[in-house]
Amino acid sequence: MRAREFLTEHDGQISKRYRYATVGLNTFGDAERMDGGYTAYRVMMATAMADGTNKPIDIDAKSWHGKRKTAHPYTPEEQNMLKQAFKAVGADWQDLNHGDLHSDEPPGGNTKSPIEGFKGYPR
Repeated sequence: MRAREFLTEHDGQISKRYRYATVGLNTFGDAERMDGGYTAYRVMMATAMADGTNKPIDIDAKSWHGKRKTAHPYTPEEQNMLKQAFKAVGADWQDLNHGDLHSDEPPGGNTKSPIEGFKGYPR
């Protein structure tokens, strides 16, 4: 058996045989050439909002953190561990809460449910 008989890619291209056998085939990437995984995530979110017409989709291309990852320490020790790790790997990082690890719930938090209670089955 020759390798080409079981490999589905040749020279980085899909063969005509495999391409013609597919139903719909699209490739896409990150225009900024930074993080294709994040772009795939955003494309799939936008696809879920789409209806297939020319109606514009109301979605931002990036979230508040953009293509950066987030870390959420709960204790000062965990924050210090992250700082040490960021430094060790040369990561560019920013502490958005400036060391404040105290959680302040919004007014009304944990006092009223956003979901209406079950009132039984209609008779």
